Amino acid sequence: MQEINLSANNFEQCLKCNICTTVCPMMAANPHYPGPKQAGPDGERYRLKDPAFYDKTLKFCLNCKRCEVACPSGVEVGDIIQIARLKYAHQHNPLRDFTLASTDLVGSVAVPFSPVVNGVLKLGVTKSLMHGLLGVDKHRSFPEYSKQKFTTWFKRNAAAKQEGFKRFVSYFHGCYVNYNYPQLGKDFVTLMNACGYGVHMLEKEKCCGVALISNGFQSKATSQARTNIASVRKAAANGENVLTTSSTCTFTIRDEYNNVLGLQCKDMQQSVLLTVKWLYDKIEAGEIKLAFKPDYKRRIAYHTPCHMNKLGWSIYSIELLKMIPGLQLHVLEQNCCGIAGTFGFKKENYAYTQKIGSALFNSIKEVNPDAVATDCETCKWQIEMSTGYQVINPISVLAEALDIEKTTELNGK
Repeated sequence: MQEINLSANNFEQCLKCNICTTVCPMMAANPHYPGPKQAGPDGERYRLKDPAFYDKTLKFCLNCKRCEVACPSGVEVGDIIQIARLKYAHQHNPLRDFTLASTDLVGSVAVPFSPVVNGVLKLGVTKSLMHGLLGVDKHRSFPEYSKQKFTTWFKRNAAAKQEGFKRFVSYFHGCYVNYNYPQLGKDFVTLMNACGYGVHMLEKEKCCGVALISNGFQSKATSQARTNIASVRKAAANGENVLTTSSTCTFTIRDEYNNVLGLQCKDMQQSVLLTVKWLYDKIEAGEIKLAFKPDYKRRIAYHTPCHMNKLGWSIYSIELLKMIPGLQLHVLEQNCCGIAGTFGFKKENYAYTQKIGSALFNSIKEVNPDAVATDCETCKWQIEMSTGYQVINPISVLAEALDIEKTTELNGK
């Protein structure tokens, strides 16, 4: 299995050209990080001979995939580093890492008590205790938990209405929509229904596992991945695409289940699509038509998340936003926001995350938009905390600007 993973990630093809080091955001912020070439393919040659050569500074890798986008030889540098971390790294704060990575567990417990949980997490004394005892940085703001899970809302308010449609998609909502921001899921359902599609939930859905992978919980991540893979395959067998509203969830399911966890699941990868790509393709094919409110006006700055950059799909979000007549769009230069999921919540990493994200924060302030649009929830948390600007998903922008009645008439059921 080890040889399969290494061959798949193509480390032998590294030309030592160092292009990957020129695009690494961590190298520019942290002199202790050796960079993707040394941490990835160079180090792998040594680790194959002796695990003692594992370099603990690999913990600084953001897994942003910018090195992979830049590599002229197709070396999966980030995946090589991720696999090495899973194989050789040891957690120095397992309680904190497990808490941050267990999104389904923590979310399920927090939602019923969300008013109390949200209030307590904002207290200075709570932040100080978490900083000192748990290792979660006191400057970090936590996303609020919802009073009701998205899945609960869907069963009570939307599930029965879907049966009137002839065409369907399945929805991988992810932890953020389910526990923190159900409104994005509601916007997705509204948009799909207006486009003439009913929405099904997957038979079973677990967290995509990105936080478990990055924190070293390979066994748990693999278990959850297998559940999701089985559900995606069942939806695909029913002729349904599985749509998502998170670039990171999409990337994890499509790429890291196979490349990092070593699961044989390439057969279901093309069934999982970010909604913006699916919707754009349908519009281009003439299968869906959108109508927008004539009085909608907003100035939006669009930020491309790193995993969206790796997928190569930011163009779909950008082009869909451009379709809104009353929207003034400013596409920001692609810079890493720095948070890298749970990485940015850890006190030993906080200063690096803010230094890395500073270029993005400054560019947003220069544009001074009404809001920022992005496809990644952790980018949203980082930008909102660091700039004060509202951040919304492109799907929510589309739902907000859409003339629902006219769009429904154009597409029917």
